[in-house]
Amino acid sequence: MNAWKAWFDVPAAERLEREQALEPLSEDGFVVSSRELSRDGPWRIEIFGHGDRHKVEATVDGLWSWEELPEVDWVAENQRSFQPFAVGPFWVHPSHVASGMPAGLLPLRIDAGLAFGTGTHATTRGCLEMLATLDPVETVNPVDVGCGSGILAIAMARLWQRPVLGGDSDREAVAVAHDNAVLNGVASLCRFHESTGLDAAALAAAAPYDLIVANILAGPLVELSRSFSAAVRPGGRVLLSGLLVEQAEDLLAAYGRNAFVFERSLDLETGGAWWRTVLLRKP
Repeated sequence: MNAWKAWFDVPAAERLEREQALEPLSEDGFVVSSRELSRDGPWRIEIFGHGDRHKVEATVDGLWSWEELPEVDWVAENQRSFQPFAVGPFWVHPSHVASGMPAGLLPLRIDAGLAFGTGTHATTRGCLEMLATLDPVETVNPVDVGCGSGILAIAMARLWQRPVLGGDSDREAVAVAHDNAVLNGVASLCRFHESTGLDAAALAAAAPYDLIVANILAGPLVELSRSFSAAVRPGGRVLLSGLLVEQAEDLLAAYGRNAFVFERSLDLETGGAWWRTVLLRKP
């Protein structure tokens, strides 16, 4: 199956609007990324995919450039470039690098693969750091929405040694998350389900939650604000990431309308962009 990429350069002022318009492609399995070509200058938005590109061609205009990519095992390439790193109380490492962990850290074994989330992105790092600041007494019943590789659910299970639910709309991601839980010795604590938001019966039945964690995209996070409010107990929290700093105001407004109040946030950088992780509480 041929791999390809499409790209288009946009002024900095138009980048966010262009990226938001492409969010549905990310949900369909295409990889959308952007990078700054020069300081305060244009940004290059890129879309990567395999095989049929008609769906993308129907979404973007004719100004985009296209390129066929060589037949490379990109997963293997990503695995080779993925090196261990410390974040909060965790040491995130791939299977092929199992030694060298600093003393006192909790290992999270995550391999680069088909499901999003090795921990290197600012959004995942922000969630991992923020999770470590929470009181275990107040996080008895947590859930990871849009779990991807399962890294955040696995981190919660390792950190607090308690059951954690997770859900993802991608069936393959659910399988990957389960396999990663096995690799990390928490298969008995982590249960993953195919679910859009909290729609799966198992996730709906487990409410009200003490903590909902969702590292997805700004648009879906806003859409989920009402259902999250209904599923969190009074005094419970949501930990949200996947949003650029400039998207935070709209997200906070949506959650404010659904009975959440701001507690704190953390900004981290990846690829020249600043991403925000926010912690909100339901009074």
